[in-house]
Parts: sequence; structure tokens; C-alpha cells
Amino acid sequence: MTDGTSPIARLAAAVGRWFALLVLLGAIVGLLIPGPAATLAPWVPLLLGVIMFGMGLTLRGRDFALVAKRPYAVIIGVIAQFVIMPLTAWLIGTLLGLPPELMVGMVLVGAAPGGTASNVIVYLAKGDVALSVTMTSVSTLLSPLFTPLLVLWLAGSALPVDAGGLLLSIVQVVLVPVVAGLLLRALAGRFVERLLPLLPLVSVTGIVLVVAAVVGANSSAVLGSGLLLVLAVVLHNSAGLALGYLAARLAGFTESARRAVSVEIGMQNSGLAASLATVHFTPLAALPAALFSVWHNISGALIATYWARKGAPRETVDTASSGEGGSKSGSPDSGVDTRPAGDDGPAEH
Repeated sequence: MTDGTSPIARLAAAVGRWFALLVLLGAIVGLLIPGPAATLAPWVPLLLGVIMFGMGLTLRGRDFALVAKRPYAVIIGVIAQFVIMPLTAWLIGTLLGLPPELMVGMVLVGAAPGGTASNVIVYLAKGDVALSVTMTSVSTLLSPLFTPLLVLWLAGSALPVDAGGLLLSIVQVVLVPVVAGLLLRALAGRFVERLLPLLPLVSVTGIVLVVAAVVGANSSAVLGSGLLLVLAVVLHNSAGLALGYLAARLAGFTESARRAVSVEIGMQNSGLAASLATVHFTPLAALPAALFSVWHNISGALIATYWARKGAPRETVDTASSGEGGSKSGSPDSGVDTRPAGDDGPAEH
């Protein structure tokens, strides 16, 4: 133990690095042994609550300070988050003729806030990490309002939508755990600092179990309509990444901020979408979220590798325009590598 870290901390770090592969393995387990995996389905909301509590533990006041320092960048990014992904989910589902349950599942993914794994991807892509963390935090806190309304608007004609029930669920499994974690960090900072290296292990384990549960409960549907749904999920994620980058470019953001907005919009809190689908709709409605959780971590890793090879954009060092999304702090922000790797966070996520 020459580096001074505990075996559990090293295990947590390794789990965070191999997150995408572990999520894929969770989906495979759900397909191969659907019965045992499906028994985890009732625990999905609790698992998500644990993940979101972990996210709250990683947050500090400075994660929200950017709202005051660079309001234009944050507002444009969050608006794009809640416009691009819900509308593209509805459009793709309509064009592909997805059945009502899958259409609702797609819209749930689109209407979810950004996933916490996006912060790590932005870090690896040499993007504006401060903007990424703030967008994730703000969109998560706004999700109790926007997610139910967007689902009601875009998916209400496909299946009955209980917007009030969705709001209550989001408050219970997202807002309360996040605020509780944030308060604990503020009141017992030294204690929480000791826990931070372990959070990726908890977060990744939670999202892998969520994916296994959802896939296990819908194994026959995965095999029956898998290719069409995979196409829908890939198109949805790709559209989010591309349109997010385009929106940031049109808004005059620097390259580092464009990367951050692109990843933030393309990567969703699929764990929340899966939880809401499981509780308020049919198990089939959770399937798009499970597949999205697998794919967006793969695509995120690919785009991070591409941008990393291009190198850090000059704007992250030279430019910090007062109105645009560029930042002198576009270099890695402290605390990123301790944030839960799930989406959903987690990973999610």
C-alpha cells in the first residue's frame, strides 16, 4: 500500500474507471438470469435515493456560485437541457413508431436532469468542468418541476400521466437525498471527506443493480424489440451530444464550454428515469432508461477520448469572456474524481 490509500479506496477507484463495462455486464446478467435480477425491481427507488444522497455529499456551495458569476452560460445550458432531450425523445419515438410504453420511457429519459457521470466525462474531455458540475446540480434541483410537466406534455397522449405523483417521487428520491447529503457535507465536512473516495463504489454498484433489475424484468421485450429500441437510444444520445454542442456554439460559448454543454445534454440521469418508470408506469417503460444507461457511458467515453486527443482548447486558458460560457477554470476542477460515477448519476447518471 505504497500510495497510502486503503484497499477499499483503490477498489472504488477501479470500479469508477470500469463503470461502463460494469453497467454492460449488469445488463447481460439481467438477460441471462432474468428471474433473480427482476426481484431487485422493487428496490430501484431506494437504490436511486442512495445514489442521489452520494451526489449530495459531493456538492459544495461553490458548485452553485457559478450561477451568479456566469448566469448566461448556466441558464442557456439548463434551458437547452430541458428542451433538446425531451423534444428529440418524442420525435425519435414518433418517427420509429415505438409502442406507448417505450415512448413514455424515452420521454422520461429526455425529461430527466443531467447525470453525474457527465462531470467525469467533461473532465476527461478537457472541457469546462465548473460549468458541467453546476449544470448537473441546477438541473437536478429543477427536475421536480420540469420533469413531470414535460412528461405530461409529451407523453400524456400515449399513457395516463400522474404529474403530481411524479413530482412527489422526484422529491422523495432526488431532492430530499441530495439536500440531505449537501447538509451533511456542510455540518460534518471532515467526516464526509473520509467517505468521498468510497462513493464511486456505492454509486456504480447501485446503477449496475438498477440496470440488471430493469433488463431482467423485461428480458423478453429486450429480445423482441431490442434492435429498434437500441437504435432509438443511440439516436437520442447522439442528437443530444450534437445539438448540445451546436446550441453552445450558437450561444457564443468557448470550445471548453461547448464540450461541457454537449456532454451534459447528451448524458442523462437514466437511473431516475428507470425509477419513475418502474413506480408510475409499466416495467417495459423503464427499458429505454436501462439501455440509455449502458450506451451513454460508452459514447461518453468515446467522445472524451476524441476530445482529449485534440487537446485542451486554448480558450480554457486564454479566454474568460464575461458573457459566454468560457472559463479560466476549464482545467480539471478539484473534487471531480470523487463524485459518484453513476448517473444517475451515476450513473446514471
